[in-house]
Amino acid sequence: MSAEPLSLREAKKQETRQLISDRATRLFLQKGFDETTIAEIATAARVAKKTVTNYFARKEDIALDHHEAFTASLAHTVETRAAGESALAALRGAFSSAVQEHDAVAGFAGPDFSRMIAGSPTLTTRLRDLHDQRERALADALAAATGAAPEDIAPRAAAAQLAAAHRLLFSRIQELTLAGHDNDHITATLTAEAAQVFDQLEPALGDYAVR
Repeated sequence: MSAEPLSLREAKKQETRQLISDRATRLFLQKGFDETTIAEIATAARVAKKTVTNYFARKEDIALDHHEAFTASLAHTVETRAAGESALAALRGAFSSAVQEHDAVAGFAGPDFSRMIAGSPTLTTRLRDLHDQRERALADALAAATGAAPEDIAPRAAAAQLAAAHRLLFSRIQELTLAGHDNDHITATLTAEAAQVFDQLEPALGDYAVR
């Protein structure tokens, strides 16, 4: 079933949001994230400063504009896993697909953008916060999936292990990108390394949260 077409107003809003993001990214790469102001972004996008803040509550969210998809990604994978599939198996499969697709949510951002993030204390702090948010969302999804009581620590323990694995693999993609490797090399490396990481989790979580 095809999605409903966007209304003219919604399409215009998406265009404006994308324009702000594109112009801001160009400035971030030219000047550095921390050195670029909201006023400069507004001028580059030819919109009012208030328009920028209406679309993006914080400057970090303009740079990390996949943040909502990122924080929801692990929980969504668990919530939509197939019948008979464990949380680990679903997450393992989703990560493998993301690597093959060079998905930005998995960590593929290109060398210039990766350098910008690595060079900005503000962005590296925000990225850590997004990883933490993603882990909490995953814990909630695992608690719902297993019918755990509110005081049960098991979903949080499982989420901590699964999210740590994804955090490590995300960092590896960034590390290899900054080292100058192309996406094909990164994909081959991460495919092998992810297998090792998820294999280590298999004894503890292989049968956890089977749908």
